[in-house]
Amino acid sequence: MVHLPVVHAQPELARSVRRADVTDAQWFDWRWQLGHMLTTADELATAVTLSPTERAGLAASEQLFRTGITPYYASLMDPVHASCPIRLQSIPHPAEADIRDEELRDPLGEDTHNPAPSVVHKYPDRVLFLVVDRCGIYCRHCNRRRLVGGDEPPTTADLEAGLEYIAKTPRIRDVLLSGGDPLLLSTRRLGHLLSRLRAIPHVETIRIGTRLPVVCPLRIDDELCAMLRRHHPLFINTHFNHVKELTPEARAACERLVDAGIPVGNQTVLLRGINSSVPALRALMRGLLRSRVKPYYLFQGDTVIGTDHLRTPVETAQELYKGLRGWINGMAVPMLVLDAPGGGGKVPIVPNYIEELDHDRVTVSTYRGVRIDYPQPRERDCTVPYDAIYFAGAPIDDDREGSVV
Repeated sequence: MVHLPVVHAQPELARSVRRADVTDAQWFDWRWQLGHMLTTADELATAVTLSPTERAGLAASEQLFRTGITPYYASLMDPVHASCPIRLQSIPHPAEADIRDEELRDPLGEDTHNPAPSVVHKYPDRVLFLVVDRCGIYCRHCNRRRLVGGDEPPTTADLEAGLEYIAKTPRIRDVLLSGGDPLLLSTRRLGHLLSRLRAIPHVETIRIGTRLPVVCPLRIDDELCAMLRRHHPLFINTHFNHVKELTPEARAACERLVDAGIPVGNQTVLLRGINSSVPALRALMRGLLRSRVKPYYLFQGDTVIGTDHLRTPVETAQELYKGLRGWINGMAVPMLVLDAPGGGGKVPIVPNYIEELDHDRVTVSTYRGVRIDYPQPRERDCTVPYDAIYFAGAPIDDDREGSVV
């Protein structure tokens, strides 16, 4: 059984956990942060002035999806304005109880691509390995709310079965650790899992998906980074949604990972009323690049139950993307995608900049809206003759879907 810090309801939790009211030793201890997550209206009221809508949302969400916010992340909340992007991401809204017919419990079709405990195998050469069921925040847009925040973490037997499946499936080249948040595991436990994966010859790359650099950057300490750097090639994707989250502590955490040789990418979810403006997205993407984090994906919101109020129309997403491409450094522009409901995978939904296309020319529209012709080449054969030499005898990729045998 994987053991994690568990928040127990105790009278003392209603006491203030604001920065000014706790010692440095407590505040900078990531275990203290995770052990003192704010989960109730009374606890949150010590950090912000809750609006009537927020109180109604907290009451309505009790039977839907848990609430949990680290004291550090709560300290970023605007104490007065309920439109604060930190508050909107972490405090429930009554609209979560308004579940539409088209919303799904499992919007990404993970439960139907589950060949072994804790393993999701949708794409041919990579798997998702769900190693923990707890998070450092319970985001209101969470697409895995059916799994996280419960009291049934993956057992040691589950993880062993997952490792066995990965080891016996040679077409798996990449493993993405997720959950829950893998960095909630102890450094020793996480290091053990990484060592087991690194010992599998056909596993080429390992990735970790985590939001702790955002909500509990204190977790990214020297001990963790020293352990992670022993398992290269290793990549981390984190999840900043607003520039307000890019505090000095968060930036330092990301830079500490990069200094350990770990490339850090970012996956942003486009959230209505939170970051659904060109100024908000430009500031975030520029800030990420300054923090040595590569913007990776900009996700259209998933169709998970209780989140319709947070999703943007696709045409709005495309217009927002047009406000990035060409106007800011190309390194700061993520790929705009949606995850096709039911397990169809990620689909790019970037605007089409091609106005006309025929055998002779292509007419494109620049980022400023200017139409320009690009002449097509006369030669059409794009065969690469050297492939037959360089790849002679190499096995052909097994491109069957997921766990198909």
